[in-house]
Amino acid sequence: MIRLENLTKSFRLKGERKVVIDNLNLTLPSGRSLALLGRNGAGKSTLLQIIAGTLRPDSGRVVSDGTISWPVGLGGSFHGDLTGAENVRFIARIYGVDTDDLVNFVGDFAELGKFYHMPMRSYSSGMRSRLTFGASMGIRFDTYLVDEVTAVGDAAFKRKSRAVFADRMKLSSAIMVNHSMNQVRQFCDAGLVLEGGRVRYFDDLEEAIELHQEMLE
Repeated sequence: MIRLENLTKSFRLKGERKVVIDNLNLTLPSGRSLALLGRNGAGKSTLLQIIAGTLRPDSGRVVSDGTISWPVGLGGSFHGDLTGAENVRFIARIYGVDTDDLVNFVGDFAELGKFYHMPMRSYSSGMRSRLTFGASMGIRFDTYLVDEVTAVGDAAFKRKSRAVFADRMKLSSAIMVNHSMNQVRQFCDAGLVLEGGRVRYFDDLEEAIELHQEMLE
């Protein structure tokens, strides 16, 4: 269960305050994988970061009775001066998992070769996404926050990413931002639509997709 209580977040843009999350109160059910849908700029990635605890809201709080991943696909919590492997070791210590197991898992999964032992500032955005996705999949979370990451890499890597993610979903849930409705349908069974700082929950995923597509038109 994840509960959002009186959640508000705004940013200053060109001297004006833009509210992206507006006094949001919502309880997300356990055991469901949710598609987070909305227009570009609606605040989907912002909401994921607030749920993860990597971005502070202006007011309100997030309450959860389970473990939540960082937003996979957004490598902001990784240090550019450390190597990929050093970042993974640091994460393992934070989350209390076996360091060598996680380093080996990510090394095999991310397919970074020699770059795994080079500073992350030298990585392309795709390489960063592969490393952050691999690190997240190497830790068992109750809820995974996923931001477009299954679209990274060539066809073979995409298949591998979808396979490991599907395996994790057997025991966990997810909140996924993805512009591909095919992938949304593959991994999610309910939907959230973010518009004007408010979120609507749909127990029927197709209803959420229909509203989302109507807004885009």
